[in-house]
Amino acid sequence: MSLLDDLLKNNEEWATKISQEDPTFFSQLAEQQSPDYLWIGCSDSRVPAIQLLGMMPGDIFVHRNIANLVVHTDLSCMSVIKYAVDVLKVKHIIVTGHYDCGGIKAAMQKQSFDLIDGWLRNIKDIYVKYSDTFSDQMTDKQRLDHLTELNVVEQAKNVCHTTCVQEAWAKGQELTVHGLVYSVEDGRLKDLKMNFDNLDKINDLYHIR
Repeated sequence: MSLLDDLLKNNEEWATKISQEDPTFFSQLAEQQSPDYLWIGCSDSRVPAIQLLGMMPGDIFVHRNIANLVVHTDLSCMSVIKYAVDVLKVKHIIVTGHYDCGGIKAAMQKQSFDLIDGWLRNIKDIYVKYSDTFSDQMTDKQRLDHLTELNVVEQAKNVCHTTCVQEAWAKGQELTVHGLVYSVEDGRLKDLKMNFDNLDKINDLYHIR
């Protein structure tokens, strides 16, 4: 059998198992999606949002890209955020990075990666912005871990800077932006203790009104 045949067989077994456990699962899932969460994470195959949160299909809306960036010129990411906020009315947007991230590692190198150089430059800018928080005593791993966390902080702020998020807050919509980091070594999530739920928590230069 081909690899695709294997995948299709796995899908059939999974669907059968779910249906046996809950005969109404797929009929209810087909009616609508109403998740409370938008997850913005890395494309890394080791960081599956649904599984590591112990959730099921329909519980979480997901957007993934290299190094979990929220770039205002990225129409895909911006469209996902707008749909999640305006249509799905999610209550939480969770920006999640992960240690041992290939995108973070690549951004720390002084070499070209061709097409993705422009993408990685967003991470390099964060490193330069916070350069005084890195010390010569840090190991390479500590520097990468620190930049991973800083990247999450900056991307969460970028979510808050979007028009749709600020308009939701202005209307009194319940919405909080969080920052987490996942460890692929032990499967644990680290809460960076940053929770943005109103305009007062972001620099007023970014306020749209």
